Formats: sequence, C-alpha cells, structure tokens
Amino acid sequence: MSAPDIRLIAVDMDGTLLRPDGSIPEGLWSLLDRMQERGVAFAPASGRQLATLQRMFAGVEGELDYIAENGAYVVRGDEEVSSDAVDARFAASVVARLRAHVAAGTLRAGIVVCGKRSAYIEETHPEFLAEVQKYYARLEIVDDLDAVDDQVLKLAIYDFDGGEEHTAVAFADLRETHQVVVSGLHWVDIMNATVNKGVALRNLQAALGVTPAQTAAFGDYLNDLELLQAADWSYAMADAHPDVAAVARHRAPSNADAGVVTVIEGLLGD
Repeated sequence: MSAPDIRLIAVDMDGTLLRPDGSIPEGLWSLLDRMQERGVAFAPASGRQLATLQRMFAGVEGELDYIAENGAYVVRGDEEVSSDAVDARFAASVVARLRAHVAAGTLRAGIVVCGKRSAYIEETHPEFLAEVQKYYARLEIVDDLDAVDDQVLKLAIYDFDGGEEHTAVAFADLRETHQVVVSGLHWVDIMNATVNKGVALRNLQAALGVTPAQTAAFGDYLNDLELLQAADWSYAMADAHPDVAAVARHRAPSNADAGVVTVIEGLLGD
C-alpha cells in the first residue's frame, strides 16, 4: 500500500514525543530533514510556552510550526497564525481564587500566569519551581502576579497532590465559561472556551492549505482530545489516557519506545 498524502504532522510533547527522561528521540532529527524535503510541516503541540518549544528545536534548520500553550498561541516560523488571550479580570480572579484555596489548606498548588512575552510566578516552593522551569524557558518570578502587564494566554496550576483529583474539581464550575483541562498528572490549564489544540490545529491547517485527511496527530492525555479529532490520521500512544485512546483511530507504541518516530517513518514510506 502506498504511503498516505500527509502534509502536516502535529505531535504532543510530554508523554508522546518525548522519552520518559524528557529527551527528544534521536531518530526524529533525520525524519525532520526528510519531512522538510517532502514539504511536510511538523508542529510540536504542547501546553509548553512558545519559547520553550523553540529552544527544544533550536538546532533544526528551516521553519517549524508551533502550537503552544495548549493551542492559545500558534506560530509559523516567526509569524503568528492565531492567539487567544483571556480577559485580564478573569485571570486576576483565578489567581485570587487559587491563593484563597492555598491559604485555607484546601489545595496544595502553585499557579503560572502564562503570557505572550513570558511566564510569571510568585510561588517559589522548590518542587513547584523545578517543575515550572522544565516547561517555561522565559520565566519571571514576581512579587505580585496582579502587577503583571502582558497578554495572558493561559493559567496553569500545578497541584502537588494531583490535578485531576483536586484542582480540576475545585475549579470545575469555570467550565461553564472557560476551558479547564487536565494536561498532566499534576497540571490543570485554564483558558478561554475557544482554546484547545484542535482549534489551533485547524487554524494551522487553514494557514497551510492542508486538510484533515492530510494531517497526522499524536497524543496521550486529555488536552490532546481535540487535536486528534482534527486529524484523520490520529494516534493515541500505547499508554494513553483511556478517553484519548477512545477517540484515536490508531495506536502508536509508547514514548519510551519512540513510538512517534516509528509511526512517522511508516507514514513517510520509502
């Protein structure tokens, strides 16, 4: 059977492309060269900020596409494709609410205000700081998050005890007006209702003139659901969340086995 006409490949990072130690599989680099030769666009699609993704792929020659902040910010090369910032008053209310939970002892958590220019934190607990530094190449520690002057794309809450069981429950009422997405074992992201990786991928498809039938997407966790639904060639990783496995049309070997690399090699053919 001939290889499908794939023109765009969108790949979640943590738990999907990245190995368990957080590294990019070595086999991806030569694949990126082949994709560029064939005119196949490659888009890391992550809850991470744009600057972090750009740093991770800094050694790649040529232009990549980026779906950052769970889809709130889409960039092709140096050109913005789309962005979707939350209202400043809403952002301030989420910060205040998280502070109140922490003060009352009902949550053990820290919050990242994710802006276009940088990410901002005021909590400096060592565990929280270590986790935040993994994902945010541009990070400012401030005395007061209320004083931040930036377009806020996302509010990311790190729950020391587990995001799905605690923070997602505490902020569940916000789902009436906004996205409240469990994006990892400890992370919950709050964004505009119009933001998700699927919307972002469709914006990128429109910018590139690519159809869902020409798109492959890979994911493993709940913030990847819409991403997979926007691609006909959708792959859930072997150890994906059950809800993600349910919507994907195909399965890929685990990230520990470089499953994304293996599947892309097959999609590209000889």
